[in-house]
Amino acid sequence: MVLRLGALADVDPLAVPLPVGTEVTTRVDRAVGAGARVIAQGAVGRVVARDGDRAEVELVGGGRAWFLREELIPRKLGVVRYAHRREAAWDALAACTVLDSLVGSRAWGVEDAGSDEDHRGVFVLPTPWLTGLVDPPLDLLSGDGSTIRWEAGKAIRQAIRADPNTLEMLFTQPVARDDMGAWLIEIRDAFVSVEIYGSFGRYALSQLERLEHNQRLADHRTQVLAWLRADPDLDLDRTAERLVAAAEVEAPSAGDAHRRARDYIKQLYRSMYDQGVLATADWAGLVAFARSTDHEFEAPRDLRPKNAYNLIRLLDVAIRWLTTGRPELRVGDELRDELRAIKHGEVAMADVVARARRMTPALEAARAASPLPPFADLGRIEPVLRRIRDEAARRWLARAPGPWGTTAPEPPAATFGDPP
Repeated sequence: MVLRLGALADVDPLAVPLPVGTEVTTRVDRAVGAGARVIAQGAVGRVVARDGDRAEVELVGGGRAWFLREELIPRKLGVVRYAHRREAAWDALAACTVLDSLVGSRAWGVEDAGSDEDHRGVFVLPTPWLTGLVDPPLDLLSGDGSTIRWEAGKAIRQAIRADPNTLEMLFTQPVARDDMGAWLIEIRDAFVSVEIYGSFGRYALSQLERLEHNQRLADHRTQVLAWLRADPDLDLDRTAERLVAAAEVEAPSAGDAHRRARDYIKQLYRSMYDQGVLATADWAGLVAFARSTDHEFEAPRDLRPKNAYNLIRLLDVAIRWLTTGRPELRVGDELRDELRAIKHGEVAMADVVARARRMTPALEAARAASPLPPFADLGRIEPVLRRIRDEAARRWLARAPGPWGTTAPEPPAATFGDPP
């Protein structure tokens, strides 16, 4: 039975928190960029940074701008509820952290002067949060998005699957804030297995191939909009013909290639409409948008150079960890400059993918000869999870000092609230 926190129907959209990553709608006009392009009220975007009562928003259609909190509202009512729950969970349970680790570029040795300081960690739920009707949160996220905590059981299950983020948390610079966190660090080698091959290496390869595909789609969007601006007489069929030639669309027949190009264009304007860029989800809406002004689109989130460089780094870590059996998470000198060049957008996506493909034979060879066990050691792991649960319960029953005993936060009461 899952009950949602009630009493949120009257939450003021102008008062709820807007953490990094929240989709928002603007309430005022704002000039963006050197050309002072005006983004009209009602534009859609995503919060990418916070500074006191201001938020930087990455706007759909390109560009970033700063807004005061009162100039933004969450895009959907569900986002309001989610933001409220997320802030409440962080406020209540952040003190229950048992392990904290510096992660990201600063832990890997590829940071720049302006690199963020990111942390991941583990928290343990006080026993009362496990005994009621309301499902407890399994993730905590700070308001600025720089810190993530996982509930102990969730973190352990992720580590058993060789999740890269969780293993890196355990092996970079973990700091135990409580004995329960120290117990996890003591058995961290029990989570390591040849599963790293799939979760680090093959995952990185598949994601890089997807990025290459998405880059081609983004390039096609730019081409289509440029054609529509330059030639007011173009219709859907003739635009599809141009796209077949420019993109070298492969298909069993010329007719199939033309249909694929048409389908892509239709998906393009529907997607842009869903993002709030087009006034209507049809060909006319796309044409009107293309001819209204010049548009500079920022790269989609998954096409950022930062993502590409991290995937190459994952491949490198997987190869070295599988080969030596040791968790060498800091980047070596021979790769550091190359990764920084990728991160700064100095390497084309096609070249990044080619680099990954050249690493594939080494990945396969590392798996074949790896000294690591085939799977995580559940016999060592499960007793520690039980020990953590038992210790949290013992402190609650003994009313021991601390966030699992005398100062344990009150769990939310079960109510019949509005659906999410």
